[in-house]
Amino acid sequence: MKITALLVLKSPGDSSASGGGEQQAVVLANASDVSHFGYFQRAAAREFILFVARTVALRTPAGSRQNVQHEEYTVHCYNKDGLCAIAFTDAHYPVRSAFSLLNIVLEQYQKTFGESWRTTKTDVTQPWQYLDDALTKYQDPAEADKLLKIQRDLDETKIILHKTIDSMLDRGERLDSLVEKSSDLSISSQMFYKQAKKTNSCCTIL
Repeated sequence: MKITALLVLKSPGDSSASGGGEQQAVVLANASDVSHFGYFQRAAAREFILFVARTVALRTPAGSRQNVQHEEYTVHCYNKDGLCAIAFTDAHYPVRSAFSLLNIVLEQYQKTFGESWRTTKTDVTQPWQYLDDALTKYQDPAEADKLLKIQRDLDETKIILHKTIDSMLDRGERLDSLVEKSSDLSISSQMFYKQAKKTNSCCTIL
């Protein structure tokens, strides 16, 4: 079981209201461990993590939780009134533990930064030590399970499940076109995505 990344983002709202327009989620905090990827894949892996995190955050309505499966990986997202926490895990990491972790990450973020995130318009690149520590600590899902006892509201919100990223997208949207338009992905990463898709190994990098 492994957590590859934890992120906190500001979501501008439900993408259905924007018709998939120019709105974009803003990264407020980001911690990732891509050491298990090949050396030359790591930069692309980081870029795809940002790209997928923005894509999922933008399409997770306020007050809801989503679980998106992608190859052997799962992206968990909790949108709490526009403030989103996202975890990238392998398929073996327990769903309840993942959302328990996202709950505590959002609580800690608001304790630390208050409501300042609401006026943030550009990505925050300064590290948040708590998130780095959480990425290490909660590799063991048992640590996240301890939080369940104090998070009774976890059962009150249904988790929306998606078998693929494509199934989460608005009608008419395609992952390929989002990849082409993404400012998170360098040309080399876009080429890597296209080549990997041809060999049916796209998201071994995710």
